[in-house]
Order: sequence, then structure tokens, then C-alpha cells
Amino acid sequence: MSTAIKEVVREKYGQAALRVHTGGSSCCGASPSSGCDDPISSKLYDAAQTGELPDTAVLASLGCGNPTALATLAPGETVLDLGSGGGIDVLLSARRVGPTGKAYGLDMTDEMLALAEENKKKSGLTNVEFLRGEIEHIPLPDSSVDVIISNCVINLSANKDRVLAEAFRVLKPGGRFAVSDVVTRGDIPEDVRANVLLWVGCLAGALEENEYRSKLQTAGFQNITVEPTRIYHIEDAREFLTGKGVDVDAIAPVVDGKFMAAFLRAEKPGGNCGGAPGCC
Repeated sequence: MSTAIKEVVREKYGQAALRVHTGGSSCCGASPSSGCDDPISSKLYDAAQTGELPDTAVLASLGCGNPTALATLAPGETVLDLGSGGGIDVLLSARRVGPTGKAYGLDMTDEMLALAEENKKKSGLTNVEFLRGEIEHIPLPDSSVDVIISNCVINLSANKDRVLAEAFRVLKPGGRFAVSDVVTRGDIPEDVRANVLLWVGCLAGALEENEYRSKLQTAGFQNITVEPTRIYHIEDAREFLTGKGVDVDAIAPVVDGKFMAAFLRAEKPGGNCGGAPGCC
């Protein structure tokens, strides 16, 4: 990330982690007073998933999707969550890969890492490790991870090419990239795009879906798919945008339905995984 963006993101997510200790939620699209009933961060995880996790892991979720529900994980695999926050997706992944597998979480925010460590202890899981670092510089060896997940974090990076190159590097041959992220569809005026993305993704720098595909391909990935999971409509953002001085009715025709959360899948070529789920 550029220094300016990095510091803004670090401060925002640090504050979100601290709010959890006072019983507050950390919703991405919600205003501080509106709780978590917003169309971005709410209702992403079902009760069966959240019921087995510490409350503080659930409250700290800032995502736009649920990569653990869509990613194919098998017992014994190694999973890495980029921008792991309070650890919700890491803990869910750790349960799915079992005691013979491993789930790593990578985050650059000290407050989130401290919260994640607390949640790890509460969960009782022993196959979890949280790492301090940036998603542009993953502190793991080449070809060491079976699956990379992420929940609405890659859009925050100012150097997405570097993030995707690093993801490709640490994946084993045949490894899978399975992330939730904010994307856009089609041409959108830049001033309008900036205002809506501020609402959608907590300072998101979302890519147009075909540009995302192109960057994944340039990094070396194959079998790339983009699956919309939640499409945002102008009425969802009316209150926020009006407060920013935006004429919502004027921009509606060029905005409605063009911002979405999506699940992006891709694979690193090579490998022979004996027909394991998700293997090409």
C-alpha cells in the first residue's frame, strides 16, 4: 500500500478492533450509530458458523462476503487469510482443515492481531497462527500454502499487482485463490465511483471485474471466475451519499447495480492432488 492509504487503513481497522472490546460492531458500510444491519457486512455468516466462534471474532468482522462458505477446503490443507482482522475466517478455516491442517492469518494492524490472538485462545484451536505483515509482502516461503482466502481486503491495497504476485508465489502448484472482494461492472464516472466506493468498501479501491481478471492472469493464475454474491443498489447508499452532498437521483442511472461483492476463484498451474476437491 502507499504510505497514506496504509496509515488510514491501519487507523480505521485499529479503531474497529478497539470498539469490539466495548461491545460495538465493526460494520464496513454502516455509520457509527447504525449498528451492523447494513447491506454490506450483515448476514454473511449463518448461525451454525458463528455459534462455534468467540463473540469478539464475529463482532470484528469487516468483510463483504464469506469466503469460507464458498472456498473448497479439505482436511490437512494449509490456508492463508490475507487481512485476517479479528480472525473469523481463520478460525472457521482451521475447523475445516482439521488438526492435520493449518490456518494462517496475516494482518498489519497491531490491535487486530491482539484481538485475533485473544479469539484464538477462546476458540481452543491449536492449528492457527497469526502473522504480522502486509499483504504486499507475505512472510511465508514460496509454495507453502494450498489455499488463499481474503474478505474484502485486497481492494484496500494500492498495489494489487504486488498482492496477486505474492499470492501466486506462496501458493503450491495447483493451489487455489478463493477470495471475496468488492468489484465494479462497466464504466462509472470517476467522481461518482470514488463516493460510492467510500461507502461500499471502507476506502475501497475496487477494480472493474475484467481488470481484476486481467491482473490475476498477468500474475500467472488460470481458471479465473468472478461470481457476484451481493449486488449493491443506489437505495442502499442513499443516506450515506446524501450526507456527502451527492445528488443521489442524478447519479442513480450510472450507479445502480454496478457495485458488488464477488467471489473470485483462480488456480496456480501445476500440481497433482489426486482428485482432491477444487483441484483442476
